[in-house]
Amino acid sequence: MTTNKELFERVNQALDEVRPHLKVDGGNIELIDITDDMIVMVKWHGNCEFCSMSAMTMRAGVEQAIKSKLPEIKGVEAVNGYHF
Repeated sequence: MTTNKELFERVNQALDEVRPHLKVDGGNIELIDITDDMIVMVKWHGNCEFCSMSAMTMRAGVEQAIKSKLPEIKGVEAVNGYHF
């Protein structure tokens, strides 16, 4: 069974794939929590926090990167912005 620490590490590794793209535009993303029902909670930072493209970035970039490596994840939500 995967521990919370291992799950956090795996999600952060998936986020590491999209972080360089976010940083180019002056933004970043932080893993806040993973709920018991396997929803990843993230926080946008920098320009990403207010960007009109955050919804598309969340769905096509962040959520895709996480779910491709961790199919047990049911969804991704931002604590400061768009929810999916």
